[in-house]
Amino acid sequence: MIRTATPDDLRLVQDLFLAFEAEIPDADWREVDSDADVAALEQAIVDDVVLLADDIGLAVATKHAGRLGFLDVLYVRPEARGTGVAAELLREAASALRDRGADMLELEVLESNARARGVYERWGFAPVELTLAAPIDTLVRRLEPGAVGRTFGAVHVQTDDAGAVERAVQKVVPRLGRSERTTVTGPDNGWVTVHDELGDREPIALQRLAKELSYVSGGVVLALGVEEGAVVRYTLYDRGSVVDEYSSVPEFRGPLPPGDVIALGANPTVVARLTGADPHEVRRIARTAASPAELPPALELHAQIAELMGVRV
Repeated sequence: MIRTATPDDLRLVQDLFLAFEAEIPDADWREVDSDADVAALEQAIVDDVVLLADDIGLAVATKHAGRLGFLDVLYVRPEARGTGVAAELLREAASALRDRGADMLELEVLESNARARGVYERWGFAPVELTLAAPIDTLVRRLEPGAVGRTFGAVHVQTDDAGAVERAVQKVVPRLGRSERTTVTGPDNGWVTVHDELGDREPIALQRLAKELSYVSGGVVLALGVEEGAVVRYTLYDRGSVVDEYSSVPEFRGPLPPGDVIALGANPTVVARLTGADPHEVRRIARTAASPAELPPALELHAQIAELMGVRV
């Protein structure tokens, strides 16, 4: 039963709000004044939209200027989830805001809260802006003149048929809409190397070229490079599909879900099967870390990984 909260419900509203805050904490660098937030709920009951679902759910919403309504809180106790209570609360809150003149509803959700994001997107919410964060000390160091190192890379196709690679390049490059110069060298130790000017500057472009060449050639292709003089990255493709992906510093550009960090570690078994590298050496050399400082210099690590896989850089 959804109902509008009254001043007599203040204690229940505060209890539900504190449960919400405890379960979904904000980023640890943000100052959170829970006492002030709890105190503000008394005024919100009078001025804003505050709804209760018995003693198990809470919605708090605010009418902003113009057309905008904002969902400040949507919370259902764990034991009552999956029963449709959250959807009922949101529907009633949206209707109340519509009555106050709003025709758009916004909310904020933590990037790490994948479950909530998925639910909101199913309900029809779409991203409008993205909030980014960076440690200031790290940011200052990386923005010092000369601090950002060189980005470069190459694609290595596992074949001795350089002519076939040339033909594949001539087929793929125009399809990718490129005008930069692309050169083919080799074979060398069973690999033909493709250097691409755009791929040297843009790692994503290097990955696209490698994927397309693997698909067209129907074989194993390695994209290997260094990003900003700090991170070594490789991707192994087989018949156009990614079979192993590695980044020496997975969270170099910001936090990732734990599963993504693990996925960016080298898979010695796959590398050994596709390249003939010693899996023990892959495990020893292709390590990951939280910071480039915990690993050998990127150029050195890049050379070691290239040697492991038998490619020339």
